[in-house]
Amino acid sequence: MKIGVTGHQELENAEWVRAELLKVLGSHKTPLTGITSLAKGADQLFAEVVLECGGTLEVVVPFEGYADEFDEQGRAAYEKLLAQASEADTLPSASSHEESYFCAGKAIVGRSALMIAVWDGKPAAGLGGTADIVEYARQQSKRLIHINPETETVM
Repeated sequence: MKIGVTGHQELENAEWVRAELLKVLGSHKTPLTGITSLAKGADQLFAEVVLECGGTLEVVVPFEGYADEFDEQGRAAYEKLLAQASEADTLPSASSHEESYFCAGKAIVGRSALMIAVWDGKPAAGLGGTADIVEYARQQSKRLIHINPETETVM
């Protein structure tokens, strides 16, 4: 099963989120493919759990030079996970980084049978944020699991 992720870069309750991701991803008996942009926070945590569950990674890189957007720790994790991906596609650059993030999120939704949103339920801080991708997934009638790290609920 192909499962995509969208989520916050600044992640509260990371251990609780990891446990919930393990429950969701570990319950799939068919071959598991995680689709992600490997952003800091929820995306990288999701990718780690996919690999722990024996799955493979497909990475959607929002634009050329994306790795330069990370701090040192985030970049090291990004490069380590990217090296373990079975596939990585770099999208053509859009008019802005925010537009590129939105395009990458839409590509992840399009490639996924199920989306996981690690999201506090609040509006996006900028174009292409988690709320925007959740709304796009809903418009596409995509199955969605909402993991809320603030309220510790899964819907």
